[in-house]
Amino acid sequence: MKNPTLPAEALTRRLARKVLSIGKADLTPLAIQQAKTCLIDAIGVSLAGSVEDATRILLRTPGVAQAPGRCRVIGTSTVTSALEAALVNGTAAHALDYDDFSSIMGGHHTVPLLPVMLALGEERGLPGEDLLLAYVVGVEVEIRMARALGFHHYDKGWHPTSTLGTFGAAAAAARLLALDEAQCATALSIAASMAAGIKANFGTMVKPFHAGQCARNGLLAALLAQAGYDAEPFALEDPQGFLHVFNGVGTFDTELLFKDWAAPLEIEGKTIALKQFPCCGSTHPAITMMLRLVREEGLRAQDVARIEILPHGRRLRHTDTPLPQSPLEAKFSVQYVVARALLDGSVRLKDFEGEAYAEPAIRALLAVTEARPHPDMADDAEEQWGAEVIVWRHDGQRLARRIEQLVGRGGDTPMTREEMWEKFEDCAQRALPGDQIAPLFETLERFEELDDVSRLTRLLAADAVQA
Repeated sequence: MKNPTLPAEALTRRLARKVLSIGKADLTPLAIQQAKTCLIDAIGVSLAGSVEDATRILLRTPGVAQAPGRCRVIGTSTVTSALEAALVNGTAAHALDYDDFSSIMGGHHTVPLLPVMLALGEERGLPGEDLLLAYVVGVEVEIRMARALGFHHYDKGWHPTSTLGTFGAAAAAARLLALDEAQCATALSIAASMAAGIKANFGTMVKPFHAGQCARNGLLAALLAQAGYDAEPFALEDPQGFLHVFNGVGTFDTELLFKDWAAPLEIEGKTIALKQFPCCGSTHPAITMMLRLVREEGLRAQDVARIEILPHGRRLRHTDTPLPQSPLEAKFSVQYVVARALLDGSVRLKDFEGEAYAEPAIRALLAVTEARPHPDMADDAEEQWGAEVIVWRHDGQRLARRIEQLVGRGGDTPMTREEMWEKFEDCAQRALPGDQIAPLFETLERFEELDDVSRLTRLLAADAVQA
């Protein structure tokens, strides 16, 4: 018997109806362009991540590469099952923490979805326009869930890329599998029991594994629902369901799941951004301010006596790593990336490889660098992606740059095609032969014209790159 405190209709059923309500006619030119931009970027960083240890160790784990199937593991000669391909490709996509993100979600919206799209698209010979629609639906679910849960979800220690990405992946898979409303609702209920990922593992291989895990789990939830599995319809709002267990009483607003659904689509929002730098997005405002000092003031590392970094408090809680001890920790060290921006005038992939984080010149700068929350940027302020960088020169001169809001590159400051190509080529050349990269990029630019996504996934293979 249903708990009398629960509503007449389950949230999963209402959400499933919304998931199925978005059609191809609802995809505006802006939505299509934004979706393609995010997918091009995600493919590039997936190729770069395919050669990382987090991906290669996973691929060597017994059973992962050996599962029967024909789904491509990006950047390799390996084919495996849809589930295992989603797991590995999701991990690769997030291995470098270079993938796009949503400030509303508090996480990375594309990495839970792309692996599901590619796996089902390749397995079933689906066209690009079907995948684009599934992607837009998945983003809508992820960000709507984030709006309903608020910042409390992130502050409590959950990794939204994984917890909320599981629901997005299930929704995207439901569309690609053509599930009906009841099956879609069941998939979302199953996803509620498969969502996981804690911020304590940031700075380790487990963080990118979260992305692979949620892609696989979302796909598995949809496949189980299609096969006839059942699940508790009230798995979201039950007193022992997802919302109460993951957030707590009084910390969520379920009506934000549905208010003004797809009007406009979340993929069209200005809070979706690409990463210009291959490290945690929360460090980007501070990096940008240091780069402005370097370029506008002619600042050099040898001129600096002290550096003070003052990000918004929410940006610092997971990036306050004064002395990183690994390349992964360096990605979550605002101190390191700001010092690197000063030393080199750039922050690139090579800065998170080998012993770059331990270079003597970097350690010398870290010794005179302090980071603390900005006293003038309130925790509950509308704009939460600001930072100020203050530098004292040896001659006593004080230099500073401040920005109130910088959520990566997107919205009013999108990356140009040339900038996207530069990032894509830098990433893709780590896994693919040089003559394969430009044709792949051009194919991705025509994503919606693909009659079979297998035409794309063939370009993601690199027979010379072995797991």
